[in-house]
Amino acid sequence: MTKRVKYNLTGLLAAALLIVLDQWTKHLAVLHLKDQTPFVLLEGVFELNYLENRGAAFGMFQGQRTVFLVCTLVILAVVAFYYNRLPEGRRFLPLRLVGTLLTAGAIGNMIDRTLNSFVVDFLYFKLIDFPVFNVADCYVTVGAALLAVLILFYYKEEELGFIKAPKEEKDGSEEKV
Repeated sequence: MTKRVKYNLTGLLAAALLIVLDQWTKHLAVLHLKDQTPFVLLEGVFELNYLENRGAAFGMFQGQRTVFLVCTLVILAVVAFYYNRLPEGRRFLPLRLVGTLLTAGAIGNMIDRTLNSFVVDFLYFKLIDFPVFNVADCYVTVGAALLAVLILFYYKEEELGFIKAPKEEKDGSEEKV
């Protein structure tokens, strides 16, 4: 088994475990929070508050289920394409983590939208009145923030050459990146 196959299988297994964790927390939210008063963890700061979100982030674009599903499939295809192109080695493990987090978050919320036509949200920072969110949202947010930090501060431009399509040389053959 090649290193690339091992990396890909490890990423898929990690994403599957994260998806199971997300779905389990949402199941617990439905069982224990639905039709209940919010469960206060830190008075005035943080609570568990059940919400059925039929929109995107912050409740925008309510009821656009098909659009969300198509966008999710496109995002998953892009993540898979670049994940598979990542160079082997420890240096690129942080980018593999980003791909895993983005995949798990996208699939976790896609499962909800497919089965229920809404996403179960239940985490609420009351102190700043932040919109209610879920574990899959955390994966996507942490993954996107980590991606930004890695691109801005960790990787050098030449290390990210795998992102660009191979250039054709004068004789028509492709240059390896």
